[in-house]
Amino acid sequence: MAVYKDKWNGYKGDTWRVATYYKDWKGVRRKHEKRGFATKKEALAYEREFVAKTSKNINMVFDTFIDIYMGDIKPQLKLSTYVTKENIINTHIRPYFENKSLSEITSTDILQWQNELLGVRDDDGKGYSQTYLRTIQNQLNAIMNHAVKYYDLPKNPCIANKKMGKAKAKEMLFWTRDEYQKFSEEMKRKPISYYSFQILYWTGIRCGELLALTRADFDFDNQMLRINKTFQVIKGEEIVTSPKTEKSNRRIDLPEFLCDEMQDYLASLYKVDDDSRIFQVTKSYLHHEMDRGSKAAGVKRIRLHDLRHSSCALLINLGYSSVQIAERLGHESVTITERYSHLYPSVQKDMAKKLDSVFKEDEDDD
Repeated sequence: MAVYKDKWNGYKGDTWRVATYYKDWKGVRRKHEKRGFATKKEALAYEREFVAKTSKNINMVFDTFIDIYMGDIKPQLKLSTYVTKENIINTHIRPYFENKSLSEITSTDILQWQNELLGVRDDDGKGYSQTYLRTIQNQLNAIMNHAVKYYDLPKNPCIANKKMGKAKAKEMLFWTRDEYQKFSEEMKRKPISYYSFQILYWTGIRCGELLALTRADFDFDNQMLRINKTFQVIKGEEIVTSPKTEKSNRRIDLPEFLCDEMQDYLASLYKVDDDSRIFQVTKSYLHHEMDRGSKAAGVKRIRLHDLRHSSCALLINLGYSSVQIAERLGHESVTITERYSHLYPSVQKDMAKKLDSVFKEDEDDD
C-alpha cells in the first residue's frame, strides 16, 4: 500500500493518489486506487480508513463504521424502517461520535451523550418523550452490538450505562363505544372522513393499511376485507408496500352494517378502478379531523393510533380472547394483545360475586 504524488493530466495541478491491495469477502486479493486528493495528509487519512474498513479494524472512525453498519443491514429491512433508522442515527448519534474511533468510545462518552439528549428542550420547554429517548438508545446499542458480533469489538460500551427513557408509552387512551358514536356523528358532514373512521374503529386496522385500501380489497358477497399492503410517504414519495409484519396479511370479517356503508361509499366515488386507492387523504388530514371531531363532540382527544386500541378494547369487553383478537388485528404475538387487557374496567368484583354465589350454592346443597 502506498500514497503517491499523481501527475495524471486528468487533474489540474499536483494531486495525490492512493494505491493499495485488500481481500474481499471471498478472500480474493484485489487492488484499490483513488485519485484526486489535494494533500498527502488527506490521501493518508483515506488510506488508513480504507484499510481499517476492509480489515475489520476497530480503530476505524465511528462515522465510517456507521456507513458499514447501514450497508450491512439495509438489504434486511423494509425501506420505511431503514429510513427511520437512518434519520435517528444521522440526527442523534452520528454528529456526537463521528470523529471518535470505534474502539475509543467508552461508557463515559455514552453517559455524556445521554445527558446531552436528556437536556434538549424545545421552545415550549419540552424534552424528547421517554419512548423516543429509548428508541435512540436502542439504536446506539444495535450499532455497538453489530460491531461486537461481526467486527470483533471486544465489548459493547453501552452495557455499563442505564438505558435512557422508557420502553412503554404513557397509559393507552381509547374511546368507549358511546364516545366514538358521538365523534362519528360529527364526521358525517364529510363522507370521506366518516367512512375512514368507521373502518378504523370497527376493524382496528392500522392507518397505513386504511390508506392503501382499494375497491378490490372488499368482498361484499362474503362480507370480508383483505389486508395485504400499507401506504406510506417516504422522503416525499407516496409508496404502497407490504404490510408491517407477516401476520398483518389477513382477511377480516365485516359486520353487515359496515358492508352496507362501504358499498354506499364506493358507489359515490367517481371513476375509481379496482386497484385505485379509495381513501385519497393523508395521515395529517385524519389527525386534523380527529382534532375537529373530538372538540365538536365533547370527547377527549386521542391519537389516531388509539382508534386501534379502542377497537381492541371493545372486543375485549365483548368477551373475545386474546388469540381471537390478535388474529383480527394482525398482531405478531398474543402478548401484544394482552397489553390492552387493562383498557376496560376490572372484572375482579364480578368474579368475586360469582365465586361467592358458587360457594353459597355448595353450602345450600350441604
